[in-house]
Amino acid sequence: MGFDQYHEPPEELSAETRTFARMIVSLGEEAEAINWYEQRISVETDKQAKAIMQNAQHEEFKHFGMDLEFLLRKKPVWRKTLEAILFKKGDIVELGEKGEEASE
Repeated sequence: MGFDQYHEPPEELSAETRTFARMIVSLGEEAEAINWYEQRISVETDKQAKAIMQNAQHEEFKHFGMDLEFLLRKKPVWRKTLEAILFKKGDIVELGEKGEEASE
């Protein structure tokens, strides 16, 4: 069975690169799940069902954060870029430009 996450022959990729690819896919899947829950929560009228979905979405946030942290530990230049953007006040685009400059 093939895997769409690879754009190069998997047997030619290192174990580290294959793990990286799996974590990138996992990050995307977590983001997708967060989005699905957000949509469901926005239209759900049953309070208990909504609370359960909110709890499940919170779990997806945690998984997204863990995946992201794993990737940032593997790619220090990404961490350097994001440190200039995340959890900062100010214009997000300007912070992004500064983050990009800081990581060059």
